[in-house]
Amino acid sequence: MKHRGRGMACGWYGIARTAAMDRAAVWVELDDGGTVKVATGVTEIGEGVLTGLCQIAAQEMGVRPEDIVLGDNDTARVPEAAHAGATRMTYMIGNAVAIACREAFGKFRAAMGAYWGVSAESVRAFAGEVWVEGSASKRMSMEHAVHVLKKERGIVIVGSGLFTSAHTPLHPETGEATPWQSYVFGAQVAEVEVDDDTGEVQVLGVWAAHDVGRVVNPQQVEGQIEGGVVMAIGHALMEEYVQVDGRTTTAGFAKYILPTALDVPKVTSVLIQEPDPKTPLGVKGIGEPAITPTAAAVINAIHDAVGVRITQLPATPERVLEALLARRAAAAATRAAPAAASPAIAAGTQPA
Repeated sequence: MKHRGRGMACGWYGIARTAAMDRAAVWVELDDGGTVKVATGVTEIGEGVLTGLCQIAAQEMGVRPEDIVLGDNDTARVPEAAHAGATRMTYMIGNAVAIACREAFGKFRAAMGAYWGVSAESVRAFAGEVWVEGSASKRMSMEHAVHVLKKERGIVIVGSGLFTSAHTPLHPETGEATPWQSYVFGAQVAEVEVDDDTGEVQVLGVWAAHDVGRVVNPQQVEGQIEGGVVMAIGHALMEEYVQVDGRTTTAGFAKYILPTALDVPKVTSVLIQEPDPKTPLGVKGIGEPAITPTAAAVINAIHDAVGVRITQLPATPERVLEALLARRAAAAATRAAPAAASPAIAAGTQPA
């Protein structure tokens, strides 16, 4: 018989380490054609950070995302951005891009204000168009504006940005420090179906709510959450990596079961936007935080469905069935205990 249950779990994850210095640096140039060059040592590993950086730079510089040109990541030629990982990419490099673009755009507004004879604060730019607020005549394309500044005034608009997490060094004796500058919080609910004849568990749905700060690209964030949930389902139910005396005994991927498309449940992502107060952009991250609560929620759902608590991952059908058989045996022993405790009944006699 199959039984359904739901379980919930919460998690938090620290980003932007402070006990060890974390930093990212960026160069920006407003170039011919109204394009913007962004040079930084960022490494794209499939998480979509380049798209996010293009969106940030476009918003800050008043151009379109397709007008952003990202330089190569060879740190012999561009500023260092440190490693790709630890949910730090958008938080560290995105803020560095914003700082560099704000410096460059401030110079651009001042130069255009001088050209038009207006205050810098009245100069606006969006999607490749530049204008003076409240003026119908003072308007041109970003391409034309760059041409005017370069060819007529000899001005090249550049900017640089450095973002560093608030550094709190380790105490030499106690090791005390503030390990992270910001935290991502999340809660997930999992619904499962458990077959009490075989021990097989199927995850039917996951609802994932995460505090991700200011969202740059909602579709990317939802994709990260969905990917994290699928990875965590593999961790919770299938993927078993075994070591004996420090050596791998898992024979290979033929025995290391991974989730397939048939194992992916419906994932409902809820994005909680609480801007981070310690950064220019208010962004956070959603790499590792998405995977943190899932396994615990699945295990709690199994308990809700069939009343057994799995304490070793993955919760394979064999382990779930073993726990169910142990529970049945314990229940049978409990039912038999009163009869065994009465000598009269055990002897087949009736009390007077």
